[in-house]
Amino acid sequence: MSRVIVRVACAAVLVTLSLVVWAEDADIGSPADQAAPADQEQGDRPTVKSEIVVTAPRIEIPLQENPAATTVIGEAELSAMPRAVAADEALKLVPGVKVDNQINGEKVHLSIRGQGLLTERGIRGVKVLLDGLPLNDPTGFAPDLYDVDWATVDRVEVLRGPASVLYGGGASGGILNISTRSGDVDQVGGQARLNAGSNGFWKVLGEAGGTTEGGLDYRVSASTSSGDGCRVHSAFDATNLYTKLGLYDGPRGRVTAIVAGTSYFTQNPEGLNLDQVTEDPTQPNPDAEVFDEHQDTRRGTVGVVTEWRLADNQSLMFTGYFRHTEWEEAVPSTVQHRTYDSPGVLLQYNLRETITGLANELSFGVDLEGQNIDEYRRPNLGYAREAAEVVSDEKIHQSAWGLWAQDRLLLGHDMSIVLGLRRDDISNEIRDNLAAGGIDRSGDTSFARTTTRVGMAWNPRVDLGLYASWSTGFLPPATEELANNPENPGGFNRGLAAASSSGLELGVRGSLAARLDYDVATFHLDTDGDFGRYRIPERPLETFYRNAGDSTRDGLETQFGWFPVDPLAVRLAYTYSRFTYDQVSVGSETYSDTWMPNSPENQAYLDLAADLGHGMFAGTSVEWVSSWFVDATNTTSVDGYTLFNARLGCRIHHASWSGEVMLSGLNLMDEQYIAFTEPDPDGNSYQPGPGREGFLGVTVTF
Repeated sequence: MSRVIVRVACAAVLVTLSLVVWAEDADIGSPADQAAPADQEQGDRPTVKSEIVVTAPRIEIPLQENPAATTVIGEAELSAMPRAVAADEALKLVPGVKVDNQINGEKVHLSIRGQGLLTERGIRGVKVLLDGLPLNDPTGFAPDLYDVDWATVDRVEVLRGPASVLYGGGASGGILNISTRSGDVDQVGGQARLNAGSNGFWKVLGEAGGTTEGGLDYRVSASTSSGDGCRVHSAFDATNLYTKLGLYDGPRGRVTAIVAGTSYFTQNPEGLNLDQVTEDPTQPNPDAEVFDEHQDTRRGTVGVVTEWRLADNQSLMFTGYFRHTEWEEAVPSTVQHRTYDSPGVLLQYNLRETITGLANELSFGVDLEGQNIDEYRRPNLGYAREAAEVVSDEKIHQSAWGLWAQDRLLLGHDMSIVLGLRRDDISNEIRDNLAAGGIDRSGDTSFARTTTRVGMAWNPRVDLGLYASWSTGFLPPATEELANNPENPGGFNRGLAAASSSGLELGVRGSLAARLDYDVATFHLDTDGDFGRYRIPERPLETFYRNAGDSTRDGLETQFGWFPVDPLAVRLAYTYSRFTYDQVSVGSETYSDTWMPNSPENQAYLDLAADLGHGMFAGTSVEWVSSWFVDATNTTSVDGYTLFNARLGCRIHHASWSGEVMLSGLNLMDEQYIAFTEPDPDGNSYQPGPGREGFLGVTVTF
């Protein structure tokens, strides 16, 4: 009954908002009256009427015509980041997104509508693109976001809801499309930036870009950052190098090349039990220091993104990349070493044509992705000292192909329908070089699925858009889930099957009286064979995965921007989530209709920004998260929290340069809280959040 009430309430909210906006016709004025001031940056006012174009759906489409819940993060939100090192800073104002920052650095868990919520490492169920290059492997797993230097990002598109029809298994929860700055078209320019603050944090960034006489558009950036973290044994150190070259941008198309390098080291303090949290929330888990738990990642990437205009109504898009990664992780049981080689090709054809009197935008293509992993593990004798014994030595070969097609039919000037179909096939092969005990655990496993999508967008007025979609999702077991075998240290976990989902989404977006922007979406999502984590007595320090049970997700996502007077901007993101297992197995017991772990019912983020004049600006924000359950039995819960933040700064403009100084304070009331939990059966589930912090940022642009 509660689910029915939630759905009816959400539908009522959408209908009411639509009727209110419709009734306010006399107050809104003509489209010309609604135009933003000439000096207003588009990123500051992400309104429906401003013709924002998004590319996450694999085609360029105006935001108001996209039949999916989509948020665009621009300069206004990104400029308020106090450190510019992690996704949680950039995505605070995106409803439906939950980011768990493990050690107050760059290492995060990120989920959209609960997809990938319980992943121990990396990102599951979200397709991540950086300047058009995928960061996911063939199984859809993105191990981290270390390649993203958030200080160089100028735009983020977040598409929420099943998008497997666009990007396969890696997009069952949505898409995170990140774009960095390009070189200045008119002149050579650059930026120098310094951030420093609490817990030994500092970051230095330098970048330069421009356009050569031959038309080469370029931007080169380099940054290094370091911090002690908010707990003992949580230090991190990062270096990012990034080159983005616009080799050609002309009447026939464009070609962009990317060369990037990343180095990231982080200690892992692990979770605590309740007694340890009460005693000292900044302490590490005892195992963390004894075994020197850490991760060390080194990665290089080269890629090219092209689009060629074959005719006025035809284009061909090609993306190719190669990524090499060297990775080491020390955990209490072993020290694990991996080398990854990850190539990929995305080919897409676009056609605009009128068929039987209807305008069509037809796209179809093929995605080819591969990965080779060399892996071995040795016992951790303490302090990451490795024994001579090898407990696993294996090579993993992964490949995936996806054939997809999408057609957008324009039914007049105010209505469109999107139809999508995709077929994915993912293969995993493992060669056991060790054959411990004389048993060869080599083998293979594959997963295939067809996904579909139907969406409709209706824009009866320039300031009002309604949309609805039904889509299916496909979440295959990821590399990390397959490679952690509960039966033996080597080989695949063969008990895993792919999870599948289907869901309905309804939404409305628009603006009111040129002062209020809104975007409201409600959704229902059913998932069969959802994943869960567990441990076994024989190997208590390792985490394994299984298809824990079927789940149901209902939610309401709202985003508002209110601009009562020109110097003041008020932004609010609120999410209501009810994520439950229909039935779930925990140990030998089966539970029904229990909440998914680490899924609060309510999340809200309110931000007020004001231009004080004479180059001065200020802002304050409030973050509220309600309580949640620790594991699927729902026997233990964690209190929610409320955090207060503030910032104050000034900008200086000169003929040839400009500068900015910003002072930020986070968790000003110094609240002690649990940032997130992990469903560990041994009780080390609690991850304390940071206390009061202060940061100073200085930026010079020339």
